[in-house]
Amino acid sequence: MSLVPVILSGGAGTRLWPVSREGHPKPFIRLPDGQTLLGKTYRRAAALLPDGGTIVTVTNREHYFSSKDQLLEVVTGQHHQAHYLLEPEGRNTAAAIAHAALALAASHGEDTVLVVMAADHLIENEGAFCQTMGHARQLAEQGYLVTCGIVPTRAETGFGYIETGSPLDDWGGSRVARFVEKPDLTTAQEYLRSGQFLWNAGIFCFRIDTFLTELRLHAPGILDAAELCLNASPAHDSGGIRLQELHCESFVQLPDISIDYALMEHSSRVAVVPSAFDWSDIGSWTALGDLVPADKQGNRVTGDALLEDTRNTLVHSESRLVATLGLEDLIIVDTDDAVLIARADRVQDVGRIAKRLKHEKHPAYHLHNTVNRPWGSYTVLEEGPRFKIKRIVVKPGAALSLQLHHHRSEHWIVVQGMAQIVNGSDQPRMVNTNESTFIPAGHKHRLSNPGVIDLVLIEVQSGEYLGEDDIVRLDDKYGRAT
Repeated sequence: MSLVPVILSGGAGTRLWPVSREGHPKPFIRLPDGQTLLGKTYRRAAALLPDGGTIVTVTNREHYFSSKDQLLEVVTGQHHQAHYLLEPEGRNTAAAIAHAALALAASHGEDTVLVVMAADHLIENEGAFCQTMGHARQLAEQGYLVTCGIVPTRAETGFGYIETGSPLDDWGGSRVARFVEKPDLTTAQEYLRSGQFLWNAGIFCFRIDTFLTELRLHAPGILDAAELCLNASPAHDSGGIRLQELHCESFVQLPDISIDYALMEHSSRVAVVPSAFDWSDIGSWTALGDLVPADKQGNRVTGDALLEDTRNTLVHSESRLVATLGLEDLIIVDTDDAVLIARADRVQDVGRIAKRLKHEKHPAYHLHNTVNRPWGSYTVLEEGPRFKIKRIVVKPGAALSLQLHHHRSEHWIVVQGMAQIVNGSDQPRMVNTNESTFIPAGHKHRLSNPGVIDLVLIEVQSGEYLGEDDIVRLDDKYGRAT
């Protein structure tokens, strides 16, 4: 009976704005140790498969290339296969898990055990995690839908709770008496004193046949819609990766509902195992700041900062010096295009700012000035009426799509490496460091890096419209052609 980890990577992480954005969400942000939450999750998934196996990721299609890069960093040289289910938009965890279960039932069999975990949680002690999931697997093989509970260390009002019921084994597994939504402080204190409640971590373990049977019983509409969608979403295998883009028109018919609401709160086959590891959902700037040691005044600093007469303040700076004077109990986050300043007791409300930016269609909700692409990245250095200046970095062996723009011309100046450029004709030519080329509007063009170091160039755009959607892709090695 095989085991397959399923990673759900769909959250926006709005409470960590301005570092977390819709186009660069919480799983991809770098922690103080230099790793990402998604990278750490892939490491945990790989640890569950010491002899190799399949790792499934359910994510937005916009995040596929960044997710694949994270996985390749972790499993390089290991015997793992990747399976990506790409959603056209977020539809919560019930739809994501249903699609993963159906896809794996077809490829691995319905007796396969799934371990479902979020991509944006921080879990310390990998060995304890594997031990806990080993216990969960034993119950899953007995026909239970198993969820993982965290032993609470404080009266927390930001988490859901699980009330434990009758015991099922000698190492803490029990039936679930009920799920409880985020409580008020008085209720949370009562839960902590009782010893009968665990935090709901959103980590699950079950056999596929158990899950599908219970979903058919309690939420048949979700299962029917997921089956229709998956049947319209053929899988493609290439280079050890299985890729399925979920059919858009079918996918949007699925309800936007969590697996807890759709199934776990209704099934009589739900069990819980207490965790033996440290867990955090990194749901606020306070939680992220706790990863950084505090100084004698209780301040926590990431980046370049000068603090004078400042106490109990978090400063996160990505590029500039941040100086403070006479401050207390604040959160200060400085990125290249946005600054957040908030009272420490309002960190749970930061998501309100992100939602307002989205409502107002402000670009700072969706993207940073530096944007990752499958071929590398670009950074907007400056822009104004009829011009935009970018720094473009192309990875060795990578290439932009063969494309054209209707409303802008581009001037490329190579500052590092050697570029292979198609401009107007089908014949490529080489452009060396300190050389340049001009691309008129309407000319088809392509930029490639044939070298072994990063290609860096400055792009100057000019024209009546400079939006990123003024692009017609004629050919693309990453499957993004129009």
